Amino acid sequence: MSDAQTPDYTNINIDKIMQILPHRYPMLLVDKVLQLHTHSDIIAYKNVTINEQVFIGHFPKEPIYPGVMIIEGMAQAGGILAFVSTWGLDFDMSQNKIVYFMTIDNVKFRVPVRPGDRLTYNMRVMKQRNNVWQLEGKAFVDNILVSEAELKAMVTDSHNK
Repeated sequence: MSDAQTPDYTNINIDKIMQILPHRYPMLLVDKVLQLHTHSDIIAYKNVTINEQVFIGHFPKEPIYPGVMIIEGMAQAGGILAFVSTWGLDFDMSQNKIVYFMTIDNVKFRVPVRPGDRLTYNMRVMKQRNNVWQLEGKAFVDNILVSEAELKAMVTDSHNK
């Protein structure tokens, strides 16, 4: 993403995110979208708090946000990117659409994420063909790379199985 490129969307709040994604607490893992360039990239974040259920068991004396939750957050940010790139903020379309994982490759976890951290997801479109999106994801805390992965997902009607 070029710094000179103006985002198509900025500051998409949790109310709008909940109109796009079907996820709800405790599995809604994106709090806000800072910027989104359609068919290109998204920057979104999740505030990790000690109040999250996952910390009851992961781990009681050493709370670490699970890597699988980081990857799921990346996937949700990527789902928002795919949805908004396709339909804008036409929330009527979200009623029957869902984004499914197809593959997760080249996953790396570099630094533990802990309560109090702001987990920033940077997702970039590597390739898009019809309703299949291949995305490069990176997660940061305070500009430090904590995780990365390549994700492939498909946007489809939720009634298709």
